[in-house]
Amino acid sequence: MVEHGDIRVVHRGGSKINFREPVITNDSRFLLCASGECVKVFSTSTEECIHDLRGHTDLVTGVLLKPSNHLQVYSCSADGTVRLWDFTDGILIKTYVIGYPVYSIFASANHEGVIFIVTPTISDKRSELFQLVAVHLPQSGDQLVEARELSAVLSDVSSNPAAIDFGRGGEYIASAKGLLLEVYFFKKQKAYRFSLKEDNTKGGKNTFMCVACHPKDDCIATGHEDGKIRLWRNFNHKKEYTYSTLHWHHSAVSSLCFTPEGTNLLSGGIESVLVQWRYNQESQRDFLPRLGAAITHIAVSPDGALFCTSHSDNKITIIQSCVKVSAVIQGLVKGESLRTDLMMDPRSRSLVLNGKPGHLQFYSLQRDKLLYNLDIVQQEYIHESGLEQFEVVKAAFNSSGSWLATVEERKQKVAELELNLKLWAYDEQTQSFVLNTTISAPHEDRITDMCFCHAADSQTTMLVSTSKDGHFKAWKLAAPAHTEDEGPSWSCDFVGTYHSLVPECCCFSADGSLLAVSFQEVVTVWSPASWELLTTLSQPPGAIRNLCFGRLSCSKYLLGTTANNLLCCWNLLTCSLEWSTSMDVSLLLADPLSENMAAFCCQAGCTDLFVFKPSEPRPLFSHKAVCSGKVTRAVFAPREEMLESCEESSQWLNRSQLYFLTQYMDLMTFSTKAEEDRLMASSKQLVIDDSVAMTPFYLLLGKHRQQENQDTLSSLSAERTALPQGSVAIKELLQTPAHVLPSTSFLCSMFVKSLLISVTDTREENKQAEEEMESEKEEEDSEGEMESGSVRPTQQTPDGGEAGECAAPALTKAQLRELRRVKKLDHSWLAGLLDS
Repeated sequence: MVEHGDIRVVHRGGSKINFREPVITNDSRFLLCASGECVKVFSTSTEECIHDLRGHTDLVTGVLLKPSNHLQVYSCSADGTVRLWDFTDGILIKTYVIGYPVYSIFASANHEGVIFIVTPTISDKRSELFQLVAVHLPQSGDQLVEARELSAVLSDVSSNPAAIDFGRGGEYIASAKGLLLEVYFFKKQKAYRFSLKEDNTKGGKNTFMCVACHPKDDCIATGHEDGKIRLWRNFNHKKEYTYSTLHWHHSAVSSLCFTPEGTNLLSGGIESVLVQWRYNQESQRDFLPRLGAAITHIAVSPDGALFCTSHSDNKITIIQSCVKVSAVIQGLVKGESLRTDLMMDPRSRSLVLNGKPGHLQFYSLQRDKLLYNLDIVQQEYIHESGLEQFEVVKAAFNSSGSWLATVEERKQKVAELELNLKLWAYDEQTQSFVLNTTISAPHEDRITDMCFCHAADSQTTMLVSTSKDGHFKAWKLAAPAHTEDEGPSWSCDFVGTYHSLVPECCCFSADGSLLAVSFQEVVTVWSPASWELLTTLSQPPGAIRNLCFGRLSCSKYLLGTTANNLLCCWNLLTCSLEWSTSMDVSLLLADPLSENMAAFCCQAGCTDLFVFKPSEPRPLFSHKAVCSGKVTRAVFAPREEMLESCEESSQWLNRSQLYFLTQYMDLMTFSTKAEEDRLMASSKQLVIDDSVAMTPFYLLLGKHRQQENQDTLSSLSAERTALPQGSVAIKELLQTPAHVLPSTSFLCSMFVKSLLISVTDTREENKQAEEEMESEKEEEDSEGEMESGSVRPTQQTPDGGEAGECAAPALTKAQLRELRRVKKLDHSWLAGLLDS
């Protein structure tokens, strides 16, 4: 992991979920798999991701259920730690510091308190040698524990976890590497080795690929490079071992797995077929074909109800007892090569690139989930090596995302190049792209570049393509020529050339007023309104590889990279070279939301990143050795919420996030410390008050109501502040997957009670309120009686007016209350005194 200040290069979205064998929980409800630097927890019924177990700082290399607790799971990583998680709540329980990179992890119920890991051989750093080590986990109450008690078990093992397995519940462990099978017995503390010849008599290759041990019998199944499966027995004696051979796969067996009771053996390979062999009746086989891609891993749930296969196209298939596929978890499809650029769909904010053969995939980076595949070629793909078929080689979106342009080509050995340019319109009803125009043979040779005019106020939609035939063409969306036509279509508006040179790349300015087209060493600048050649830029010499206009305040600059390892910046106002610098730029791209530009430079077998503004000589950010090899695909992805970074080195990440692909097809991005802290905080367990019942509803809303409860108790107000419409609590409740929530009837009463008015000293206040109500009622009755029965006659004055000064004054409420109290007194004792 490369670190630079508080910015790190991390796996974030689109990580491989087929890197290691997945794990199914005991109740078959959840599936766990390693994905980049985290462990993903999926629901086996809904395919949704429930948790991301985050904490590792490097690639996660293994996931394993804890044998003594079926609700906990181990994860190991190249960062040199083993972490213990509660996967149901997504809580990190303990971190064991090993101190060396860990490449796989194993455990057995017979070895409590001990885990087995594969680490590099410390004594030999020159070659990639690995050893199997037993780690004794210390019993400590601390969350961070150093596990230094290591003991070597096997000295030369494979780093592939599929080549190591426990047998008979942990009595022995089998390891295969190359042409050697090694079995270590823990009680005897003795290892037996069995070797095979490199080639057998029929020319098959005997190299070991994977190992699986029978859970109850002394039987070891091994898969080989030639497609054969060998069942080894009597291997506890060096000279009396035997093996039988099974053969169905025509290529290497990539994975083997026994069912929990040992009644069946599962195997898979490049054929995309799951084969189920009956144990001791190997002639009886069951097949589940057409799984879509080569099988890389096979896993079985502890109860045997579910099978699980990982595939080479970054997919996990969940199967019900080898009968039918019940769920498919699809990650970012990663082929052997990427022909299109990395693009962002302006509508869905998804990453778009080559997917399945002949398709474009739309992948959500926020949800880390494949949205859909768009069939571009619209022909059935034939899985046969050496057969030339149509490939999607170019694609581009316009600024609004309403149009998509694709280029597909097929090159036969004898026939000419077949080329199709397709324009796709976005359909609001189907929420997908629909083919609008197909242009066969748009150019006479391969298309080298293609771009839309991104001007927001442009009256017409325009696409420009450049080709090795020496021409660039402008395609314009035209209104239908006849009323019976369904809608607008695309046609060629202009064909341009320059001194019979071959155009390599093209680029529109941000406002669409200029078009730059590079013809080998010359950059030509055109006016799309009149197709007039405005100027040419030709110094310094060198074939132009990339062109990019500046944005916003830097829109007067045009940048280009040359084959002579130069980065040049031209000022379009003066038509002169502003500056140039010597660097081998493999990729140059601009951030659409700021003036920033990113340049990936290849140096000494690694790629460096420089982020800069064309108007400033000093880079805003530089990062040495972000990855090994050359970076040729990258994209700026706009953020949903802008970051508020104050540090100068990370301000370029505030509006957009930079993603790039390594030479190993790993999707990487740059993350700040603030982002990491925010992700870690969101995954922590909520703090729960002991006096409150820990219900699922409280887990969702309790932490957001704590502050409100404190405010209510401190002030004697009986009113609770109503939750606003955009409350974080309500959002969290609504965004939680339905399968992890209790039933609605269970939540209803609790939710209604939470909205009621909270009052302190309820009994006393209720009693006082009742007394006041009775008193008020008696007052009203008393007032009514006095008004009706105690009316005094008015005295007339000689002039006919009323003598107001003689009228009795009105009684106050306090006086009325005292009068009622006197009336209720017992005056019988006074009558007795008067009679006497």
